[in-house]
Amino acid sequence: MQRAELTTTAPSAPLPMNAIWRTIRGYILWQYERGTLHYDIMVTLIILFLWFSPRVINFNDKPIERNPHPTEVIVTADAEGHLFYQVAASAISPGDDQSVREQLLHIIEPISGAVSIVSFETVSDSKGKAQSYKVLAKRD
Repeated sequence: MQRAELTTTAPSAPLPMNAIWRTIRGYILWQYERGTLHYDIMVTLIILFLWFSPRVINFNDKPIERNPHPTEVIVTADAEGHLFYQVAASAISPGDDQSVREQLLHIIEPISGAVSIVSFETVSDSKGKAQSYKVLAKRD
């Protein structure tokens, strides 16, 4: 009777590449416990990315340049909630009351939305030259 003998060898040590891939997989799947060396390395890499990526990567996240309205408009409110607008006279071309009202409305609406002008008055300097318009408006 012949006997076949199987010889078993001890399992071979993992190849260095297997260990590297296992470590990388652990980083990707976040398998390391807090306080271990690999956890600290992962957190450090994240912090480095957050600090240095804006210097290297152009995210195109500049604020939008907004052109201010060519007129100077000062908005104030009284205790009753009425809105008063002071519009520079240089923004309004002289004309009858209706055309001045339309021009004032054209300047005020982009600032406050839909409003209607209740009244307006011209504020003049000591020589009688118009300096600004004081407008009382209410929201629609």
